[in-house]
Amino acid sequence: MLRIAWVLWLFAAIAARGDILTYSFQCITNNNPSSCATGEAQLFVDVVGNGQTVQIGSSPYGPSSSDQVLFRFRNTGPSASVITGVYFDDGALLSLAQLIGMTGVQFSGGGSPPNLPGGNSLSPPFNATFHATADPPPSHNGVNPYEALGVLFALQGGLSWDDVIGALNSGDLRIGIHVQAFQGGYSESFVNNGVVPEPAAILLVGSVLLLLGRRLRVRA
Repeated sequence: MLRIAWVLWLFAAIAARGDILTYSFQCITNNNPSSCATGEAQLFVDVVGNGQTVQIGSSPYGPSSSDQVLFRFRNTGPSASVITGVYFDDGALLSLAQLIGMTGVQFSGGGSPPNLPGGNSLSPPFNATFHATADPPPSHNGVNPYEALGVLFALQGGLSWDDVIGALNSGDLRIGIHVQAFQGGYSESFVNNGVVPEPAAILLVGSVLLLLGRRLRVRA
């Protein structure tokens, strides 16, 4: 069984490689259960390393060197919701290189509130070392359904995409978003959750399970 688990982990790791991973979000405020469920179902952040590009509006964007990482925030829709603030807590980030908004999405570094709303309830409390907020009016210039925002960072010397992923997985780096204009006028805050498996990775692991199952039946 240990050998099977190791093989599955290895194949999943190989399938997930490529210097781009997608993380979901978990609601931390719970002002309205329906709003939390909506946000958890349709809000994502892609962590993009050198050599990869993602679409933001009609154009592809990606880091230009190994010491940069692009975070693409997506609202996949269809339910009403607007990302109006993005927050980063510690980790391997050094300095903001660029905010990339598609048509209709306009953010600026800083703004109010300076820390993730509800972040003090976390353990340890969320302490934003960088944040950007939607320009007024936020419900218009934020990330609405089917829109995206890119945040490109330079990294500390000697660090790479792998270090960012390691920090996200360990909790040394946390990403928060403040989301407004849910149905009923509610707002909620979210922090990054686990990695969202790519369909190719799911298919590959499923194939490995099938082959291992057949092999075990033959041995039996």
